[in-house]
Formats: sequence, structure tokens, C-alpha cells
Amino acid sequence: MKKRALILTAVLTAAALTGGSGYLPVTDGIRSKMIQNVYADAEDSKESADTETSDSVLDQATIMYQQYNYDEAIKLLKKQDDFTKNKDYMDLAAKCQIAKKSLVEYPLEKITHVFFHTLIEDTSRAFDGDSKSGNYNQVMTTVSEFNKIIQIMYDKGYVLVNKDGTMSRGKIMVPEGKIPFVLSQDDVSYYHYMDGDGCASKLVLDENGEVKNEYVDADGNVLVGDYDLVPLLDSFIKEHPDFSYHGRKGILAMTGYDGVLGYRTDIAYKTGKKLQDDQKKFLEDHPDFNYKQEVKNAKKVAKAMKAEGWEFASHTWGHKDVAATSLDDLKRDDKKWKKYVAPILGETDMIIFA
Repeated sequence: MKKRALILTAVLTAAALTGGSGYLPVTDGIRSKMIQNVYADAEDSKESADTETSDSVLDQATIMYQQYNYDEAIKLLKKQDDFTKNKDYMDLAAKCQIAKKSLVEYPLEKITHVFFHTLIEDTSRAFDGDSKSGNYNQVMTTVSEFNKIIQIMYDKGYVLVNKDGTMSRGKIMVPEGKIPFVLSQDDVSYYHYMDGDGCASKLVLDENGEVKNEYVDADGNVLVGDYDLVPLLDSFIKEHPDFSYHGRKGILAMTGYDGVLGYRTDIAYKTGKKLQDDQKKFLEDHPDFNYKQEVKNAKKVAKAMKAEGWEFASHTWGHKDVAATSLDDLKRDDKKWKKYVAPILGETDMIIFA
């Protein structure tokens, strides 16, 4: 119980103390006034902007609108040189202005945290009766269960509000009836011990540059698709953009001793020192392993994930039990995490201890 309480407290503290606000549509008698304001302010907001097609700009602004990010939508629209001549731009900007009036402040102390481990795709391999089956059954969720949970939460009005680790108290402004929540996933490292047990093996970029999972099925076929939480949630939010507040996704907490995101980035794979048996076997099975390229690939995926709204956190390098670990040991562990994990993910001030 102590372990879970520590995780919950750390996540809620970091995620709840957020800045910014957003707004959702209302229907009242102020529409004409808002439209006038949009026109009046237009000339003051024409900053230099990259040339974009009308459809592209409108699509971006529409998603911002759907995700309650009204100020940014208006800002984007007003940056366009043809703003005052484009009816679609003007209409959407007016809707955003009107929408600002409907939001209510949600109590930060009531924000819920929903937590997952790596998801199970093939239950027949995960629950095959071996020594790991019981633990999988206790702490992990299947892909099917996850999809049902997320759909139910969406139907009930839940909205993702994760934010970075900036520790300054702000406001979460959502439509009345919406329920902000924080989502996190621990151990996004795809450990060796999970090989062959029906889980994804790593996060990769597909041919379109989208973040997906590599998954090896029971016949040994290497597939790329939505086999774990990250791409599953990405795909869900594409279909339901209003499930995400300002484009937020989840917080991913990682250790470092087997690497991150499924990439073998622990320095031991490079030096060959202090290797565990499963790490030795990995190197034997991959004689062409290139540590430098492995790190480079991991960085690419991490960068793409951050661009999509995902955030990273430390689960301690060695998956430490904080309640049973001395402060000196935790400091040594944190130093290792910052040296070998943080540079791959990008610096993060948020830390979630396990």
C-alpha cells in the first residue's frame, strides 16, 4: 500500500498543479458581440506566420477547439493574412470566443489518477500457467479491457489533463460535467522477462512516422500496430479529440536497467559489464547489436511521443522501493537515471518513485 500511495501522490501532485485554461461552447445571446470582437481584434493579431493551406489551418484550429484550447485556436486563425476575408476562420474564431464563457473550474484536489502497466495482447501466452501468470493477472490489464475502460470513461465525460512537471498552481477549466483525470503507465521499458508472453516488444515509428508498437505474435511474425497503451490512446484521441484537454496524453514512467521504450540502452549492453543472464542472451541473439544506433532510435521515438503530448517520468533506474531504500541509495539511483535515461527522453523534472 505504501508503494502505491507514493506513486499516486507524486503523480497527482505533479499533474494537478498545472497552469493554463480552456473553454467550451455555450449558446447564449452574446454571439454577435463576440463576432464583433473577433473582427476588431484581428488586425492586432496578425503576426508573421508560416504559409499554410486554408484547410490545414482550419483543421488544426478545429482540433484545438475540440480540445478546449480556444485561445490557441484563435491565435492561429488570426495569424493568417486572409483572416478577415475567410468566413470559416471567422466563424470558428467566434465560436471559440463564445465558448470561453461556459467553463467551470475543476477542484484540483479531486483529479483522479488512472494507472496501468504494459498491456497484454495475447492472454493465452500471458496466462499459460507458468510462474509469471499470477503476477500478470494481478497487476496487468489486457488490450481488450483497456479499450473498454477508456470507452466507458469517455462516455462518462472524463478528460485527460496531464501536464508537465512545472510545480505552479494553476487552474483546470472544463465544461460543466466533464471530469479531469491523470493517466500514467509504469515500466514502459518492455523488459526481457516479458518476451514471448503476449505483450508488445517496443515502441517504434511506422512508415508514416506515427508511434506504434512492435509485436511478435505466437508464430514469430513481427507486426507493427496498436498493441499497447500509447498507440491505442493516440488512435482513440484521433477519433475522439475531446477526450484530451489541450492535446494532453499520459505520463510514462520508466526504469533504465533494461533500457527504455523497448530499446536496450542500459550502458551494460555497450560495456558488457555486470550483464544479467537475459541481457547476455539478448546480445548472443543479436550479434549485430549497435548500442549507438539503439540510443539514436530510442531518441527518435521519444521525440515523436513528446510532440504528440506524451510526458516522461522516472520510475527510478533500478525500480526501487522507496520505503525500503536509503536516501543515499536513491540519490545514486537518480544520478544513474539522469545520466543514462534522461538524455534519451529529454530532460524531465517530474519524478515518480516506485
